Amino acid sequence: MENRLEKRYGLVTAITMVVGIAIGSGIFFKAEKILNCTGGNTPIGIIAWIIGGSIMIVCAYTFANLAAKYERVNGVVDYAEEMLGSQYGYYIAWFLAVMYYPAMTSVLAWVSAKYICVLIGWDIKGGACMAVAGFCLIASYALNALSPMLAGRFQVSTTIVKMIPLVFMAVIGTVKGLASGLMIENFTQVVVPAKELGGTGHILFTAVCATAFAYDGWIIATSINSELKDSKKTLPKALVIGTFIVMLTYVVYYIGLSGAVENKIMMAGGEAGARLAFINAFSQVGGVALFVFIIISCLGTLNGLMLGCIRGMYALGVRNEGPRPDIFRQVDPVINMPTNSAVIGVLLCSVWLLYFYGANLSNEWFGPFSFDSSELPIITIYAFYIPIFIMVMKKEKKWGMFKRFVMPAASICGCIFMMVAAVVSHKKDVLFYLIVFAAVMFAGVLISRKGNRARYQKREM
Repeated sequence: MENRLEKRYGLVTAITMVVGIAIGSGIFFKAEKILNCTGGNTPIGIIAWIIGGSIMIVCAYTFANLAAKYERVNGVVDYAEEMLGSQYGYYIAWFLAVMYYPAMTSVLAWVSAKYICVLIGWDIKGGACMAVAGFCLIASYALNALSPMLAGRFQVSTTIVKMIPLVFMAVIGTVKGLASGLMIENFTQVVVPAKELGGTGHILFTAVCATAFAYDGWIIATSINSELKDSKKTLPKALVIGTFIVMLTYVVYYIGLSGAVENKIMMAGGEAGARLAFINAFSQVGGVALFVFIIISCLGTLNGLMLGCIRGMYALGVRNEGPRPDIFRQVDPVINMPTNSAVIGVLLCSVWLLYFYGANLSNEWFGPFSFDSSELPIITIYAFYIPIFIMVMKKEKKWGMFKRFVMPAASICGCIFMMVAAVVSHKKDVLFYLIVFAAVMFAGVLISRKGNRARYQKREM
C-alpha cells in the first residue's frame, strides 16, 4: 500500500469544507440554547454570536499565515510541530484522534438524527433516535471511506443546500418581523431578566461558550492540507473567507429568527423550535421543505467532521507515532484512503456516541463524569492553540508587526475568553471533564514512550 494521499481538492472545495463543517447543526441546535441562557435577550444573543465569530476569525487568520508557510499532512498538527516540536504536535494529534474528532462527530450524528425524528414525530431521546444516529454515523463513514471524491462533492452540494434555509430565514424572517412588529418586540422585551440568570456578564459568557459548538469545525479543514492543490495558497484563502462567511451567516440568521417567532415561544418549543419558526415564516409546506434542508445541512456537517475523524490515526501514523503506526499510515491504493485509520475512527465515534447518550440523554450513567461532550472538547482545542500563538510571536521574525504580534495576541485573548466562558458556563463539570482528558492524554504519553523505546531498540540491533 502507498502512504501518500492524492492532491484532489481545490479552493472551492476547501472553502465549502470550512463553511460546510462549521455551518450546519450548530446554528439550529445552539440558537435555542442561546435564547434560553440569555433569557430571550436578543441583543445579547447577537453580541455573543459576534464575539464567538470574531474569535474564530482571528484564530483562523493566524493559522492561515502558518498554512501559507508550512504544509504536510494535518494542518494544525503541522503548525504545532513547527512551533513547539514533534512531542507537542503528537499530543495535539492524539487529542484530535481520540477525543475531539470522534466526540464532535458523534454529537453531529445525534443532532442529524434528532432533526429527522422531529420531522417525523419520533421521540428524540428514545431508542429510535439513537438507531437513526447510528445509521447516520455508519453511512457517513461509508461515504468517506469508500469514495473520497464523492464525499468531497457531497460536501460542496450540502454546503449550497444548507445556505438556503439560513438565507431565506435571514431575509424573509427580517422582512416579516419588521412588518408585523414582532422583531421590535423581541429586541426590546426580555423573557427572563438578566439578574435572575446570574447577571449580564454570566449570561454573555454562557452564550459565547454555546457558540463554540456552532462555530466549531473550521480547523478540521486543515486535516486535508496535504490533499489540496497548491495548499499554501488555497488553505489560507479558504480559512479566512470561509470563517467570515460563517459568522455573517449566523448573525443574519439569528436576526431573521427573531422576526419569525416570539422568543418565549421559541424558548418553550425545545427541539421543535426551529421547525416552528420556519413554518411561521414560510407556511406549513414551505416550512417543512426548508426544515428538510436543515436536516441535509446537518448531514453535510457530519460528513465534514467524519472526513477529519477517519484521518486522525493516519496523522499519527505518518509521523511514526501512536499505536501501530505501520498499520495506520497505510493508504489503500485503489480508493486512496487510509482505511485502517478510518476503521478505528468510526469505532471511537461509536464509543463517544454511547457516552453522549449516557451522559446527556439518559439518567446520567456516568454520575459526575456526565459532562457536555459537545462543548468542552472544543474549548480544550482553544487551550492547545495558545502555546502555538505564543511561539508565532517568538519565531516568525520575518513577519510584520500585524501578522507576528497583533493577530496572535488577539487570538490568545480570544482563546482565554473561551476558557473562562467554559468555566462560567459548565462550572464543576469542567473538573470532571479535565480528569477524563488527563486520563486520555496519559494513555497517549504511555503509548508514545513505548513507541520511542521500540524505535530505539530497533536502531540498536
